[in-house]
Amino acid sequence: RDEQLTRYGITAPKAFGVSVGTIQQLAKKIGKYHELALEFWDTGWYEARLLTAYIDDPAQVTAAQMDRWARDFDNWGVCDTLCFALFDRTPHAWRKVEQWSKKNDEFIKRAAFALLASLSLHDKKASDEQFLRTLPLIERAATDDRNFVKKGVSWALRSIGMRSPALHAKSLALARGLAASTD
Repeated sequence: RDEQLTRYGITAPKAFGVSVGTIQQLAKKIGKYHELALEFWDTGWYEARLLTAYIDDPAQVTAAQMDRWARDFDNWGVCDTLCFALFDRTPHAWRKVEQWSKKNDEFIKRAAFALLASLSLHDKKASDEQFLRTLPLIERAATDDRNFVKKGVSWALRSIGMRSPALHAKSLALARGLAASTD
């Protein structure tokens, strides 16, 4: 089918309608396959792009590839899946959070905070200090009035707050300050 799929707030110009569960089952059969992931991404199909998150090898993903794919994000489903299942496992993830948080494009900016939320959930070796350094990024982006950015910022702040008591206190203080803001 070459028709636009709109579901759960996901708008995908090219989609077959295959469930994420089926995509994940297929990914288990394929295994890690970087070259195939690159080819699947270039098709532009929603499900093929989701599949890349599960079959690409984080060690082979380059910073340039991350930027190129982020420029192609056209919905939150692809953005979040790539950040949650692939990008947060690359050696470039922390740098991309800061870089992408300064971008204007809605889904690239969202990717910064989806990636930060994913790192807070998956990067067990990261220090509290690494996350504390991202709180000003969250504070700046919290005034972005675009729904997908706001939700990404909220997800990142909540996820950071769950990592440790110290991060909980700092995240709660920031959340209270944002709630009290006139913006």
